[in-house]
Amino acid sequence: MTFSISARCARTGEIGIAVSSSSPAVAARCAHARAGVGAVATQNITDPTLGPGGLDLLAAGLSAEAALARLTASAKHVEYRQLALVDAHGGTAAFSGAHTLGTHTTAQGPGVVAAGNLLRTRDVPAAVAAFLDAPALPLGSRLIAAMQAAVAAGGEEGPVHSAGMLVVREVAWPVADLRVDWHETDPIGALADLWSLWQPQMDAYVTRALNPAGAPSYGVPGDQKT
Repeated sequence: MTFSISARCARTGEIGIAVSSSSPAVAARCAHARAGVGAVATQNITDPTLGPGGLDLLAAGLSAEAALARLTASAKHVEYRQLALVDAHGGTAAFSGAHTLGTHTTAQGPGVVAAGNLLRTRDVPAAVAAFLDAPALPLGSRLIAAMQAAVAAGGEEGPVHSAGMLVVREVAWPVADLRVDWHETDPIGALADLWSLWQPQMDAYVTRALNPAGAPSYGVPGDQKT
């Protein structure tokens, strides 16, 4: 069972994806994003190659819909896959193969797409509304709010044990790559706590990469002075 939300922030241009599942380390297999390109969620009976493959198609200039059409036309065993894409312009696309597990659904809004399988109800795409209701918040906060709204709307059919989030922007690496690879009771809550810890420091770590001399000190023994 897996639920994901992929989105582009119209205000900042950031692109992100958040995902949760009953299985361990879900983000390592299912969440794919590239700065200036888009995000791809590949889930259900997962084929991790569809993430990089979808991003390559988006990078070549295809829209989310066109990239999805290309993926579903060429991928092996596509009837077992569930896919959700958002491109650099906020275009979205979603696909659920004939063998997608259990109660499943997708939902789309401006710049955002959600997909889930083995759900308790089809109301889970309330996550899309939660995302759209908070345009002034940082993208990571909106993704967390969407995941929490999905849980409140019914969530997945069984226990969820892992969650993760990627956020990309103008640099070549994810500015947030947060993972809760196993949690007995509340991986989405643990992910929210991890985001609360990371978000105030996120920009400083970008500065450390681009301009080390101007990077802030965190006051730990041996750290550089500001």
